[in-house]
Amino acid sequence: MTILGIETSCDETAIAVLDINSPEDITVRANIVSSQIKLHAEFGGVVPNLAAREHVKNINHVFETALKTAGIIDFATEVDLIAVTHGPGLGPALLVGIAFAKTIAMIHKKPLIGVDHMRGHVYSNWLPDKNYELRITNYEKTFPILNLIVSGGHTELVLMNDYESFKLIGETMDDAVGEAFDKVARLLGLGYPGGPQISARAEIWKQEERSKKKGIEFPRPMIHSKDYNFSFSGLKTAVLYKIRDLKKEGVEITGDIINEIAHAFQEAATEVLIQKTIQAAREHGVSSILLSGGVSANTLLRNNLRTATEKAGLIFSCPPLAYTGDNAAMIALAGYFAYKETGSADPDASVRASWQSVDMQPNLGFRD
Repeated sequence: MTILGIETSCDETAIAVLDINSPEDITVRANIVSSQIKLHAEFGGVVPNLAAREHVKNINHVFETALKTAGIIDFATEVDLIAVTHGPGLGPALLVGIAFAKTIAMIHKKPLIGVDHMRGHVYSNWLPDKNYELRITNYEKTFPILNLIVSGGHTELVLMNDYESFKLIGETMDDAVGEAFDKVARLLGLGYPGGPQISARAEIWKQEERSKKKGIEFPRPMIHSKDYNFSFSGLKTAVLYKIRDLKKEGVEITGDIINEIAHAFQEAATEVLIQKTIQAAREHGVSSILLSGGVSANTLLRNNLRTATEKAGLIFSCPPLAYTGDNAAMIALAGYFAYKETGSADPDASVRASWQSVDMQPNLGFRD
């Protein structure tokens, strides 16, 4: 099948074209992403109505660029299916993509299917990259899978027994880990998005002289709880209190202090994610651990989770960096699996394409 994917859940306008013969035979013919990060940076986060306005301005150009890149000349005869993100995400932004998808589906008389954004992140582990060693290649021995999905709006542990079989076993009780990174970056006076800023500052800290270090440590929230849920709001508050206490002691919050706080925060957050994931993997007897979502680009999380997974004798996979953020290639692939499972297309089938299919409520926080 040749599938056009459309993604507008947050601040990326993305359209991709994929040729898919099977999960083992995928060709990404085009994957175009127009980011709005610079536009929203001055606000310290994504403004929904502003994001929607930019999607309206950009989507037709991104569409035409994707078709040109993919070499699509006659849409009506060369494209078999259109897949569009149906949620979760920012309501106004989602509506732009859905309306655009319905329009081109009607014009060209093509089947259209609505898919879940979080499933797209999971499937990003199947997207091809010949030079990338951490993507899935051993398909027969991969299942059952435990997915750690980490982004600006979601932190979830999801069991996967087959391509379209999902069960949510753990999630954040408050802030998502990506949201916590953004808020801590704001406390430290760093830019948006916070993840890359915190990671860069933490790396600098490792190169500093020992005499400059304050021995800053932060708690590991819920690390010993008996469930697989997460909480990051308290960790963010601990950073706030540490900055306040240092100032009371007359300590100037210099670049060195910022770097050490960033390092201590990142270590605490990633340790909780990794320990909970490994514990859940052991309890549920999975064969593989997959990492996905925007925060999966974090080098410390990737490396440490890979080490822990391989030490446990399990397969580890995470997407190439090009597919960690929001993109339409993962949406096209999610559309393929949903269409293959049901044999029909339904642009309003958000229930089928969410965790609700296993009696779990879908995340409707619209924060990813």
